[in-house]
Amino acid sequence: MKKYLLPLLCLAVAAGCSSKGDPVQEQLDEFAPIQIGSSFFEGISDNGREVLNYFKQASAEVDNIYWDQSFGDRKELDKLSRLQREWAEVNYGPWNRTDGQAFAEGWTARPLGANFYPADMSEEEFLACEDPEKENPYTLLRRDAEGNLVTVWYHDAYKDRIEKIKSYLTAAANYTIKPSVREYLLARIEALQTDDYYKSNLIWLGMQDSKMDLILGPAETEDDRLRGVKTSYESYVLLKDLELTATINTLAERIPAFQAELPCDAQYKAFEPGAGSTIYAYDMVYAAGAANAGVKKIAVNRPYDLRVQAEQGTRTAVLNNVIHSKYLKIILPAGRLLLTRDQSANLSGKAFFWNTVMREIAHGIGVKETVSGKGTVTEALGDEALTVEKVKDNALGLYLNLQAIAAGQTDPTVRREDALATFVVSTIRSARFGEATALGRGNIILYNFLKEKEAFSIDRSGHYLVDFDKAEQAVTELASRVLTIQGEGDSAAAHQLIETYGTPSESLLLDFAAMKRARIPVDVRFQFVW
Repeated sequence: MKKYLLPLLCLAVAAGCSSKGDPVQEQLDEFAPIQIGSSFFEGISDNGREVLNYFKQASAEVDNIYWDQSFGDRKELDKLSRLQREWAEVNYGPWNRTDGQAFAEGWTARPLGANFYPADMSEEEFLACEDPEKENPYTLLRRDAEGNLVTVWYHDAYKDRIEKIKSYLTAAANYTIKPSVREYLLARIEALQTDDYYKSNLIWLGMQDSKMDLILGPAETEDDRLRGVKTSYESYVLLKDLELTATINTLAERIPAFQAELPCDAQYKAFEPGAGSTIYAYDMVYAAGAANAGVKKIAVNRPYDLRVQAEQGTRTAVLNNVIHSKYLKIILPAGRLLLTRDQSANLSGKAFFWNTVMREIAHGIGVKETVSGKGTVTEALGDEALTVEKVKDNALGLYLNLQAIAAGQTDPTVRREDALATFVVSTIRSARFGEATALGRGNIILYNFLKEKEAFSIDRSGHYLVDFDKAEQAVTELASRVLTIQGEGDSAAAHQLIETYGTPSESLLLDFAAMKRARIPVDVRFQFVW
């Protein structure tokens, strides 16, 4: 490997130094535009289309809330050039989310606390604050007239926007012919006005007879890189793929068995996921807020409420049209570039799909409460909890998929070797999301761990040869280690894992450079046709 490393590294440096293009244009070009639509619109009635239109209008208000959470006053971006503004629209601010650095003059690096906290708040000041709601996922930290820290509930901070969302969702509830959809929408309105999502989450999981779906509200904590607790508003408007859903939803019945079969000690398997979990395949037709920011998700697992997960389970929403686009534009060309010619034949869109499905199932199971009395995993691991969870989801997801393939429970055309080769390529391309994101950092950790365990070798030409047996052993070992860290709430071990494996290695940097030279996108940006 060392024989080819130096010349390739020199080429990578030379390529970067010789570039004379606009750096903002270069960054924008790394996010390939894809048109987002669906053939499933054809089966929607005029009444249903009205409901969808109201979903879209409500989502636009979610987008406005998220701009405030992520950045602040959007009018401050008016001084940007047209190109900078276009790139800022992707990142929801004047920073490249993959590295957190500003791409326009007048701004420093992306704040760790986004706009959830005062920019001048110190760690000591936060710890000294006695407000019991300071770590509530639905509050902002602000200063009162005397400059002291106080909390403001989301439903108060965004009251005007939420009133508009209420009007759109009320109209949608009045139009829909599905009682289950109406019940959910009315419950979600109440939740938005109280920041209590328990009831509406349960009702949403019970809403299973509609071709349309709406995920709307605060959920992910990735934007809070300071404390790892504040949630960001998101919205997905979805159309169900009935045929594909019928195929994959059979796996939902095995979720309790997946929990029981986790590769860890029995004491970490105590969580019992609810029996009402579902797995649906969708075309995503509109996204707003965190759902449209930076790197685009290809699947989501909701809700995060541990009470709901235990009582009823979760819903995995697999975004098939986004998965398909990313595979064709990124995974397939990256695999052809990185893998040996023989192993590039193992690249598979179906394997990528099933790896994704199982990754989201993995997110809904595992360890939720520590066994050491330290509370939830998030409470115990703090701002590093999300990175550790991303590692767990990917490693455990592949582990589960390999078990399902061996048992004949997934697509019979997907082989073990396909899942493993496609996973390695996906890990390398996802590591390009950067250390500034939990997803990117999680994949960097995965790559470096696989490399340490000799799960692959790299020949003189820089091509990867995956050792399928060692790769499976490595992801099993990593999944076990992370589940143990989560179960114990071992923040020191979590920090050590990130410190040891969380920086891109030389070989990974060479891959980044090679993919950039080949003009393989880092990710995609949505162009909605509806």
